Amino acid sequence: MSNAQTGKKKLPLAMQIFIALLLAIVVGLLMQSHASFANEYIKPFGTIFLNLVKFIVGPIVLFSIMAGVISMRDIRKVGKIGGMTVVYYFLTTAVATAIGLLVANVFKGGFPALSTESLSYEAAAGSKPMDVLVNIFPNNFLMPITESNMLQVIVMALLIGFAIILLGEKADKAIEGVNRWNDIFMKCMEMILKLSPVGVFCLLCPVVATNGAMVIGSLAKVLLAAYMAYLLHAIIVYSATVRTMGGMSPLRFFKGMLPAIMFAFSSASSVGTLPINLECTGKLGADKEVASFVLPLGATINMDGTAIYQGVCAIFIASCYGIQLTGSQMLTIVLTATLASVGTAGVPGAGMVMLAMVLASVGLPIDGIALVAGVDRIFDMGRTTLNITGDASCAICVSNILRRGKKQ
Repeated sequence: MSNAQTGKKKLPLAMQIFIALLLAIVVGLLMQSHASFANEYIKPFGTIFLNLVKFIVGPIVLFSIMAGVISMRDIRKVGKIGGMTVVYYFLTTAVATAIGLLVANVFKGGFPALSTESLSYEAAAGSKPMDVLVNIFPNNFLMPITESNMLQVIVMALLIGFAIILLGEKADKAIEGVNRWNDIFMKCMEMILKLSPVGVFCLLCPVVATNGAMVIGSLAKVLLAAYMAYLLHAIIVYSATVRTMGGMSPLRFFKGMLPAIMFAFSSASSVGTLPINLECTGKLGADKEVASFVLPLGATINMDGTAIYQGVCAIFIASCYGIQLTGSQMLTIVLTATLASVGTAGVPGAGMVMLAMVLASVGLPIDGIALVAGVDRIFDMGRTTLNITGDASCAICVSNILRRGKKQ
């Protein structure tokens, strides 16, 4: 059999990941009585894969943004793309929080009355607004990459990219170097992504084995409310923006995003999904210079799924304590969740820190987080999937707006 024939029969990555996802769920449910074995012997292989993905994310963000900035050759163009991106992210996050609150209020009557006695949850300290601003700017060249501080890596990439543009012809060799290193890390990413199906299985199987029975229990309704809100936001908001601003059929968009969606669902890491997201948006026709700027920024500051989670959990926790939230408190939740998303890292579990900030902003007991902490990973899988889909929709929309601008 020729290579061409064997090449045709090879399953696409999206299908490989989907099969791995289904297998993980089936094996995880069968292994519920052996959850400790799954966590001890299967999860480490998933962690190895996630470590490799995280290793490549820093260099990819640094060099892809630098390459994107350099290719534009115009600082004003970078500012224009940045402005559109930030406005898009803030608006969709505010809408997401509102949808979360709306769906949670519909479900409120069916939320189980859980005992709130003996609850204890040690909330991580939320950052003050000025601390968030100060922490965006690096004080060391290597630390942003070693600590995976994506906002600082983005600032580094912008500063170096601007410097190269301003140097003009003197920087020709530097431009060539940046583009070569970008190609090298992209090839490295390609190699790592071939392991995605194995990584997905090993990450998801222990989660299902540990939480399978718990999901069917008393927290099923709050999880259902969150996932319904995730789905509504994706279908209504992203379909509308992709069709009107992106000039693309929503069906084509979601189909093209399947590999990234499934990877995000199993890894629960926006930053970890970044390499595969870059690949998916590239195939959908997003400009490389736009995607390499918009997606890393989105993985750091665009948290639509996390915002929905805040809204649903705030209503759920308030119900458990017998507290009725007022209209102004709900507005405060929308504002706090939208602004807090900027300072939340795109890593598993970061939404819990945000939730503590949101609860504190409306005077709800932070101990209430203990009610949802047990199934946070399952919330996280859905909210991460929505987060990265929002990033991709922005890349498609901004690319199309810029193309239309050129034609006019």
